[in-house]
Amino acid sequence: MSKFLIVGLGNIGAEYENTRHNIGFTVLDTIAREHNLKFVTGRLAAVAEFKHKGKTIILIKPSTYMNLSGKAVNYWLQAERIAKEHLLVITDDIALPFGTLRMKGKGSDGGHNGLRNIQEIMNTTEYARLRFGVGSEFSTGRQVDYVLGKWNDTEQKALTPRIEMAGQMALSFAAIGLQLTMTNFNNK
Repeated sequence: MSKFLIVGLGNIGAEYENTRHNIGFTVLDTIAREHNLKFVTGRLAAVAEFKHKGKTIILIKPSTYMNLSGKAVNYWLQAERIAKEHLLVITDDIALPFGTLRMKGKGSDGGHNGLRNIQEIMNTTEYARLRFGVGSEFSTGRQVDYVLGKWNDTEQKALTPRIEMAGQMALSFAAIGLQLTMTNFNNK
């Protein structure tokens, strides 16, 4: 049976809940709710596991804070003996318009500290990522405040279907693979 590791990036703590930077956690929380899963405290992450279409899927929300996400990713890949080809990282992306979902099989960190730490620790940029566009409606020097800020009312109203689609994309990645998932979902 194949195992897949789906990582939602975010920061732990109530002050970070429902922020743009925590969209990875939010997507995993939605998947967990839809499958009646509870996250349990594991090493370096909150963890939930379930079966989907003959695959074992392990969801993790790193407890290392965003900038050290690579420690949790590396630990769980090794502990569960999961190949990097079965890793998907879900992250916010200010380079994409709000609600845009884009899956890629490799790429740069794009200035994202969580992705940067993952690629430094894993020594590769060759892993799948699902980028969730959060827009870039901030003035010069205000990027940190923006990504750590809460969704505005307009965004909040449009968020649920995009989060649900991101969850579908993550499960599709495990069920039918990267290429078909990109074909079926990217640009929708």
